[in-house]
Amino acid sequence: MTTAAPVKTQYEAIIGLETHCQLSTNTKIFCNCATEFGGTPNQNICPVCMGLPGVLPVLNQKVLEYAVKAGIAINCEIAPLSKFDRKQYFYPDLPKNYQISQYDLPIAQGGSIEIELVDEADNHRRKRIGITRLHMEEDAGKLVHAGSSRLSGSTYSLVDFNRTGVPLIEIVSEPDLRSGQEAAEYAQELRRIVRYLGVSDGNMQEGSLRCDVNISVRPVGRKEFGTKVEIKNMNSFSAIQRAIEHEIERQIQALESGERIVQETRLWEEGNQRTISMRSKEGSSDYRYFPEPDLTPIQVSDEQLQQWQAELPELPAAKRHRYECTLGLSAYDARVLTDDRLVAEYFETVVAAQANAKLAANWVMGDITAYLNNEKLSITQIALKPMFLAELISMIEEGTISGKIAKEILPELLSQGGSAKELVERKGLVQISDSSELEKIISEAIAASPKELEQYRNGKTKLLGFFVGQVMKKTSGRADPKITNQILLEKLNNQAAGQK
Repeated sequence: MTTAAPVKTQYEAIIGLETHCQLSTNTKIFCNCATEFGGTPNQNICPVCMGLPGVLPVLNQKVLEYAVKAGIAINCEIAPLSKFDRKQYFYPDLPKNYQISQYDLPIAQGGSIEIELVDEADNHRRKRIGITRLHMEEDAGKLVHAGSSRLSGSTYSLVDFNRTGVPLIEIVSEPDLRSGQEAAEYAQELRRIVRYLGVSDGNMQEGSLRCDVNISVRPVGRKEFGTKVEIKNMNSFSAIQRAIEHEIERQIQALESGERIVQETRLWEEGNQRTISMRSKEGSSDYRYFPEPDLTPIQVSDEQLQQWQAELPELPAAKRHRYECTLGLSAYDARVLTDDRLVAEYFETVVAAQANAKLAANWVMGDITAYLNNEKLSITQIALKPMFLAELISMIEEGTISGKIAKEILPELLSQGGSAKELVERKGLVQISDSSELEKIISEAIAASPKELEQYRNGKTKLLGFFVGQVMKKTSGRADPKITNQILLEKLNNQAAGQK
């Protein structure tokens, strides 16, 4: 009697993200110290952000404005009354031994954002991810592990308090994410939103956007969540996706082998592409929260809320929908163009100057983006004004110049600026569309290539491309391609028929 092999359990992941976003204010959250990145260590500090005796924090009003705008943008309810709390924990880079944060009365709660996912077949689907809360808090300092001392030979660490007191918003998602791809796209959409708002640069390499992932797995069909593990130390969106995919597999393998998942914080090792245990996970009771006695409660009036709401720009998801529905662009084109607000604004100005939207999208996403990447520039730094890109596109559509000529003059327009029309006229690049003039040039090109003509007559019709090239060479690329092909085909086929 044979024993049937055990059926492998199917699992699903339950994922939530805690995203810390540094706000782009000039000064810190509770004092006037600069928020400059990369300054001399321990230069941008004062008694307030160092928590020295006798000092009192004062809330930076720009921090409140940015937090409220971010909350509105992710569809949260803004609390008319909120407060700050002390979160107690003891790290060497936390000079007060507590962090001023928000606990039970955050500034914003109950929101959502829409993410857009693309599969291998280029199918697009949208998913709404819930937002539990958004709250304000101050950042801690930075530890630098410097290796061995020349004097003692032992390892040592240095601490830089410049980042202490830098304003943050923390955005906590609902456990609505189910894969590494979804989590990475959610984090990217958050970055798009804060960049569109101008409240943060969202630079992960500089720590302006930091994501911690909470992840558990459970058998498909079970309602209860599994044991949650937190993952830290991911400095790119691709790292978030890879870390989650690795952790899902690790937890499934552990459950399949009968191991118990431990609630802990793990680090992502980029070099080894794995997560490793860091410490057991703290609960809220470990932080001994209590209301911050040195700061008054925060009240946001209806008038102030309406003003800040009126100042919001059109957000990425709304732009994507508009580009697809109104401009007729594909989901892919809309996604690429709206990733950067400045690129989207440039594109929209080109379209407003009467350019065909699809052609404008192709030029912005193609040749112009390639130039920006090669020259390491932003789109605001190029000399080509949107109205003159629209002019260039119109000249192609009207047959004044060919697409080939347009690509040849584009680098000069991007670096020097000016009118595309004037540049074409100055260089004598106007497309030759006169049939009689082209017939004469084509006859000369055919007569100059008797060997290829004979081969064409004998059935080697692919040589049509050779003759087109000869005409383009004689006209410096100015011959109208459509008319050139028509005349060439007629002349070559007539000669082939005449021989027969």
